[in-house]
Amino acid sequence: MTPDQKFARWIKHSIILFVLTFAYFLVADLAVPLTPQAMATRTVTQVAPQVNGPVSKVYVHTNQPVKQGDVLFEIDTQPFELAVGEARLQLAQAIKNNDQLDASIAAAEAKMTASEIIAEQKVREANRLNTLFQRNGTSRQLRDDAISAATAAKADLTAARASLKELKVNRGAEDDTNINIRVAKNKLEKALLNLSYTQVTARHDGVITNLQLEPGTYAAAGKPLVALVDTKLDIIADFREKSLRHFDQHSKALIAFDSRPGTVYAAEISSLDAGVSNGQFSADGNLATPTESNRWVRDAQRMRLHLTMQDTLEKPLPAGARATVQLVPDGTLLSWLAFAQIKFLSTLHYIY
Repeated sequence: MTPDQKFARWIKHSIILFVLTFAYFLVADLAVPLTPQAMATRTVTQVAPQVNGPVSKVYVHTNQPVKQGDVLFEIDTQPFELAVGEARLQLAQAIKNNDQLDASIAAAEAKMTASEIIAEQKVREANRLNTLFQRNGTSRQLRDDAISAATAAKADLTAARASLKELKVNRGAEDDTNINIRVAKNKLEKALLNLSYTQVTARHDGVITNLQLEPGTYAAAGKPLVALVDTKLDIIADFREKSLRHFDQHSKALIAFDSRPGTVYAAEISSLDAGVSNGQFSADGNLATPTESNRWVRDAQRMRLHLTMQDTLEKPLPAGARATVQLVPDGTLLSWLAFAQIKFLSTLHYIY
């Protein structure tokens, strides 16, 4: 065989190999889709205090596991303890004021009773003198004085009733619905709540990471100071849209992590995101901006899957650990092909 014939044969074999490889990738992308765009994620909670003040104590260190309810750090409690003490004094003062109002109400009721008796007496006397005057039994002066005294007594009675009503309004209800007591108790409860906020606790189980907090740092309400990484692992993977048409929730999958070369883990699809950022539009009052592209074939849109591990990991993975995800179709042959494909790529992680 001449060198030209050998070269032509080599070219022919290369073309055949290229066509077979290209055909394999086309079929594999449709039947056994795989993506290296995957990673392990964990929910990261940014822990922020709810009150202002200097940090007095830090109870955790970086990469420390914590349980829900564990105290992470504490803010100086002295100002809040003083606020609680002041609120208690205000409650005691409100109770004292109510006692004083009770005494004033009792005195006002006695005064009103006396005013009623005097008014009734003055009215009877005025009526008697008016009758005598009509019979010429008394002078006009005495009758007019009696009527004036009765009118004054009625006015005193009206004033006594108004004063009693004012005191009762200021006193309010005598049970727990009393407005003055409720306001004072509300201030006390708020002061106690703010005092409890000085101890910042973990809202869920997790691991403290990248801790930079030291005693003396001024904590501002709502400003995160600690990162708490959840213990629950979530695997996300981005696939082309067409690759997902034969797969749905609970479909089987295989995962190979870059940090665990040669090992393949079983998983299943737990959910598919309802959309991606390209499909999100804001009502900002602007006109639409059509997509411009000179390409005949546009880039494929990728959709995000969430997967749940079925195998137990020997050691926990950090958030952001990269992975390769292989979807497993039904059928023995395709399932074997999917496993062989992900196993091969996982073995390559020994090299790269």
